[in-house]
Order: sequence, then C-alpha cells, then structure tokens
Amino acid sequence: MQPTALVTGAGSGIGRAVALALAGKGYRVALAGRRAEALEETARMAGTSDTLVVPTDVGDEAAVDALFGAVGEGFGRLDLLFNNAGTGAAPVPIDELSPAQWNRVVAVNLTGAFLCARGAFRQMRAQDPRGGRIINNGSISAHTPRLYSAPYTATKHAITGLTKSLALDGRAFDIACGQIDIGNAETPLTSRMASGALQANGELAPEPTIDVRHVADAVLYMAGLPLDANVLSLTVMATKMPFVGRG
Repeated sequence: MQPTALVTGAGSGIGRAVALALAGKGYRVALAGRRAEALEETARMAGTSDTLVVPTDVGDEAAVDALFGAVGEGFGRLDLLFNNAGTGAAPVPIDELSPAQWNRVVAVNLTGAFLCARGAFRQMRAQDPRGGRIINNGSISAHTPRLYSAPYTATKHAITGLTKSLALDGRAFDIACGQIDIGNAETPLTSRMASGALQANGELAPEPTIDVRHVADAVLYMAGLPLDANVLSLTVMATKMPFVGRG
C-alpha cells in the first residue's frame, strides 16, 4: 500500500524539501500552506501526480478541518504528518512586542501544530489499519533561545511538551510522535546568516549553515521506522554553529 503524508508549510524551505523527499520515496503527499502558488510550485517540482495541494491557514480551525477532510477524501488514510508550519516575530525586546505580534506566532506555531496534530490523531486512530506517525518541527530554540525571540522560543518549548504528550497518548492507538530540532538549515529564511546573525552579546556574526537535504534525510529516517520504534527527539544542525555553549 502506497504510504501517505501531509506536510504543512510545504511551499518553501524545510517543508518543501521534506515534501519533495517524501514524494521521491513513493509517498502520496498533501501539501498545505498559506500560499497556493508556492504549493503548486512544490507540486510541479515533485514531478508526480501523487500530490494534493490544499491552501491552508493552520491557525484557523475551520481551515484545518477542511484540510483533513480533503486528505481523507483524496488519500483515504494518513500515515505521516510533518507538522512544520511556523513563523516568528521581529527581533525586539519583549517590552516592544505587541500582543498582536505575540498572538500571531502562537496561532501558527502552537495552535496550528495542535490543530494539525488533532486532525492527524483523529484520522490515524479511526483508519484501518490503525495508526501513523506525527513528526513535529521543533527548533534549536526548543532548547536554547536566541536574543529577542520570546514568542518563537516559547512556542517551540511548548512543541516539546506537545510532542511528549502525543507520544504518550498515541501509544494505545499505534500513533508514534517525535520531534526534529533543526539548527541553521540553509533556506531563504536563513540566508542572512552568511552576513551576520544576532548573537547573545548583541553583536552580529556570520554563522555556518547546512544543506536542507540533510534535514529531509533525517525526516525520512524517522518516517521510515516501523510504528513499534520511534525517534522521540532528534537534533540536526550545522556542526560549528553557536548552539552548544551559546551565550
């Protein structure tokens, strides 16, 4: 039986790289994200008819319900959710951060991850054969913050709790859940790191990055395990980035 996957934030960066890697391994892949044109481009890059484009705001409950309805109708089951969609706020001191900026990050990074995990859990619990796997995209910031990153860091710490809760709650239903924490994968969002990233002392300094394909390979490894084995937490990062010993 051909496996099925749903990737959120599939229109660019890590989400696109993982979606393409999954398609290359024979998965039928549903592509979710805000920008329909970017999702269509990912589908074209996949070079297969086994993709499903579903523009979705993951922070919107009705939109996520519609997403899982489309996946159920199009694929009949769901074997893998890569819970990847995320955003950040401007790097400013917390007293300069507005509640609207905070709420936007929480809506996408945390509420969106919850809504998608809930939809996947519901589908995986009910389908036959039962079960599946959820992989949450945490971050290096799930462990150690960057300067002026309170909304992003808080939500990524929360993702770790969500991952562990899902891993526990999923045991009875053959649903495995793990988290991948990524450091400095080379995407359009990290391109600025070559010229300078904000350090703990307030200085700007260039940081090394890694090819995003290494992240995709790590997700493929996690996804390819049988459901009686699980990678609860995996970190893939640029070897020389300032994470161990940050600050």
